[in-house]
Amino acid sequence: MIDGRALTTVIDEHGDAVTVSGELRAFATPKSKISLTTGTSRHELRAFRVIEAAANENWIDAKTEPTNGKRPNIVLILADDVGVEAFNCYGGEDYETPRIDELAATGLKFTHAYSQPLCTPTRVQIMTGKYNHRNWTYFGILDPKEKTFGHRMQAAGYKTFIAGKWQLQSYDPPDWPNAERRRGTGMKVADAGFDEYSLFHSWDTEDKGSRYPDPKMDNNGTIETFEGEYGEDIWVGKIADFMERNKDGDEPMFVYYPMALPHWPFNPTPDSEAWKDASRRYEEDTAFFPDMMTYMDKLVGQLVDKLEEQGLREDTLVIFYSDNGTDRRITSTMNGVEIQGGKAYPIQSGVRVPLIASWPATIEPAVCEDLVDASDFVPTLADLARLKVEDWWEADGQSFAPQLFGREHPNPREAIFCCRCAAG
Repeated sequence: MIDGRALTTVIDEHGDAVTVSGELRAFATPKSKISLTTGTSRHELRAFRVIEAAANENWIDAKTEPTNGKRPNIVLILADDVGVEAFNCYGGEDYETPRIDELAATGLKFTHAYSQPLCTPTRVQIMTGKYNHRNWTYFGILDPKEKTFGHRMQAAGYKTFIAGKWQLQSYDPPDWPNAERRRGTGMKVADAGFDEYSLFHSWDTEDKGSRYPDPKMDNNGTIETFEGEYGEDIWVGKIADFMERNKDGDEPMFVYYPMALPHWPFNPTPDSEAWKDASRRYEEDTAFFPDMMTYMDKLVGQLVDKLEEQGLREDTLVIFYSDNGTDRRITSTMNGVEIQGGKAYPIQSGVRVPLIASWPATIEPAVCEDLVDASDFVPTLADLARLKVEDWWEADGQSFAPQLFGREHPNPREAIFCCRCAAG
């Protein structure tokens, strides 16, 4: 953002990222080519056409439903700060991710899924279905006038739960300009469309506490610190408890898990050798990043295993996605090439992220090369929930439900928007 205006990048169907401002900029493509553009381009015009078509189509029909006709439970996992290069199933070589790889091997793996290059822009976009130029307020703020996918799923008759990182009520450290004026002006999670919640940083003050060792959390309005425990373990436990309590009900469940891992601070995990020494649990070192990746994968596996134990796996769609590329302090190897994390930059390593969908006996193992971005989740969830959208349709995205069920999309994307993020 510059003076409140978004500098926009378009990523076209070939994976090329180009600007739609008059500013000249170069971006690397997946094939390490350089694309240069300036002024108005065919990419710019195509992008606007796609958004207009997506906003006006509002299509939901039987072609988007699973063959068994059931509405699924949905568990949407949003990893924090990790791009495709970190996962074995995408060619990553440095970290062990067997449980996520298993989801990809037995489900649908999208090879051209994109996000915004920072957390707030993606989180606002995924929850509202709108591009940032339509509802951006400030970093760490979700406009309280917006409707989220939590509201939509509640309207469709789903029981809803969120656990993980919020940071959308405001993120304004005292040394930020005008921090006091903005603090607490974003959406309160109690108003965000979730029946229950367990979250890090969902309160007004900047006394956030820790998200990892000795985590500080807001559990349905009660803020408490869990001494000696690890944040992600608590959230996975609370998700499992929510599903256990609601598994026999008439309403399907929607669980949104915006996990903290593997975002900095790069602390030890409970499986790290350093964790055994309590005095080292707040130690920060990028050397712990592989441990954080492995632990993230372990947690995803624990959730899947819990679904199996509860007899819910066959009726549950698990989606794994990420909010932006990897931290720039991390360099990883993908298909024999070293890739520096591109978080905060609208380049492939900053916005190309994993997207995996797994629903046994419903989604066949496959790879999808179609373009998808965060704005597509709201219409996809609406399709899956069979929610009539005519009265509230404002999303810029389009449903990828047809692709989930092995069908061609009648109007596949040709472009998406990514914004260059900066203070302003």
